[in-house]
Amino acid sequence: MTAVTVPSGAAGAGAAATAVIAEPRSRRISSWLRSSPGKVTVWALVFLWTIPTFGLLVTSFRPENKIKSTGWWTFFKPGDYQLTIKNYTDVLNAKTSNGDMGKYFLNSIKIVIPGTLLPILIAALAAYAFSWMRFKGRDWLFIVVVGLLVVPLQMALIPLLRLFTTGVHIGSVTVFPAIAGSSSFDFLKSNPVQAWIAHACFAMPLAIFLLKNFISSLPSELIEAARVDGAGHLRIFWKIIIPLSVPALASLAIFQFLWVWNDYLVGYVFAGGNNAPLTVRLVDLAGSRGEDWQRLTAAAFLTMVVPLAVFAALQRFFVRGLVTGAVKG
Repeated sequence: MTAVTVPSGAAGAGAAATAVIAEPRSRRISSWLRSSPGKVTVWALVFLWTIPTFGLLVTSFRPENKIKSTGWWTFFKPGDYQLTIKNYTDVLNAKTSNGDMGKYFLNSIKIVIPGTLLPILIAALAAYAFSWMRFKGRDWLFIVVVGLLVVPLQMALIPLLRLFTTGVHIGSVTVFPAIAGSSSFDFLKSNPVQAWIAHACFAMPLAIFLLKNFISSLPSELIEAARVDGAGHLRIFWKIIIPLSVPALASLAIFQFLWVWNDYLVGYVFAGGNNAPLTVRLVDLAGSRGEDWQRLTAAAFLTMVVPLAVFAALQRFFVRGLVTGAVKG
C-alpha cells in the first residue's frame, strides 16, 4: 500500500488529507518475485518442471532391459550405472517401410520453413491493412478473423481435403485448382505444398490477431510522415512496419515453428507417404505392438535439437517481443 498526500480545499488552506491508494497488483507481484521467498519459489518450480525431462534424458541412455524392468530413478543406485548409446544409433539407423529416418527429418525441414514464413508474411500484410488502411467493413472483417480462433482444427480437415482434391469452381471459372492427383502439378509429388497451405490456414487467425495488436500500437506520426513524403502502402510496410515489428515477428516465428515442427495430425493428413514429416514416422520406431518404445526416448531428444537451436538464435527477439509495450514512458 502506498500513502499519498492530497490537498483538501474544503478543509481550509494549508490542510491536507492522506489518501491511501492501492498499489497495482502487477507491481506487487513483481516486487515479491524479486524478494528472497519469490526467488526460492521460482527456482523450486523450475526444478520440479525439469524432473520429467531429466528422467527422459536418463532413460534415453539406459539399456533396453533396464528401461523395461526398472524406473529411471534406479539409475542412481549403486551397481546400476549402465549407459549406452544403442537407443540413439537405433533411431538414426532405423528403417521404415518408406525409407530411413534421415529422409523424414529433411521432410520436416521442407514443411516447417514454408509453414512458418508463409503465414507470418500474409498475417503481417493483413495486420497492416487492419491497422492503417481504411476500407468498408474493416472492423467486421477483423471480428470474423478473431472468431475463427475458436474453430477447432479438426473441423477444417475435410473441407481442406475436398479443396485440394476437387478445387473450387464457379460455373466454368476455376477459382482454386484441384492440386491433389493432378498431372498439372507433378512437382507436388516431391513437395508437401498441401501441408504448407494447411499450416498457413490454421495459423492465420492467431497470427493476424497478435500482429494487428502490435502494428496498430506503432507511432502514427511515422506513418503520417511517410505518407506526406509520398510513400505508398507497400513502401511503408517494408521500410517502416517490418523493421519496427521484428521482435513481434520473431516471437510469432518461434511459436509457429514449434507448432509446425511438433505437429502430427496435419502432417499425417496432408503430407503422407514420401512427404511425411519426422513426427509421423516416429510412430514406426515403437514397433507394431509397441514393444520397442525405448527408442522413443532417444528420438524425443533428437527431435528437440532443431527447436532448441531456433529458440537460442531468436531468444533476444523473443524477450523483446514479450516486453514491448509492457512499460509505458
